[in-house]
Amino acid sequence: MTDLARALQEPWPDLRMQREGVSLGMWFFLASEVLFFAALFCSYAIYRSYNPEAFRIAGAHTKVIYGSINTVLLLTSSLTMTVALRAATAQLRRVTLICLGITVALGLAFLITKGLEYHDDIEEHLVPGTGFPLSPPATQIFWGLYWIMTGIHAIHLSAGVVVVIAVMIIFGRRIIPVQGSTMEGVAIYWHFVDSVWIFLYPLIYLAGRA
Repeated sequence: MTDLARALQEPWPDLRMQREGVSLGMWFFLASEVLFFAALFCSYAIYRSYNPEAFRIAGAHTKVIYGSINTVLLLTSSLTMTVALRAATAQLRRVTLICLGITVALGLAFLITKGLEYHDDIEEHLVPGTGFPLSPPATQIFWGLYWIMTGIHAIHLSAGVVVVIAVMIIFGRRIIPVQGSTMEGVAIYWHFVDSVWIFLYPLIYLAGRA
């Protein structure tokens, strides 16, 4: 069986329609995700408009170094994912696997850095509730949104890392060829997660430093 034949999955009649179907399905899924994050961003904007000084004070206590490191990691991972997709299109299996491996490593580095940041935040009691060290009370709204938005983003990134590892295994075992439509769906999802962080970074880490 040729690589092209193995790349074609049921119920698609040809690879072009399969590729378009995967892309369309992924975009529909991401549209629901965009609406979800948009609701969080709107909540942030509304609360910040009513409590600008509290958000400034609260934002000044975020760890901008951790946030900046993670921004570099994710932007670099977008580059390696793009190279992986290009390599897969050119049927360069080894280059595809190497770039996917680097992407996974960068994703894990992001999660580790985020874990260290969370540890420091907890050490400083920057968790809304009893004993919260900042005032006025509205600063807890900022930190509540911080934990919700960055936590949900970390969950999405973790899912992306798992998916990329699964694709690496599938490609590595030659279950499907690298020029299949699988890479396109994975790349779209990964770039979406990176794009969300591009919005989170200024909202979370630059709010108190503008």
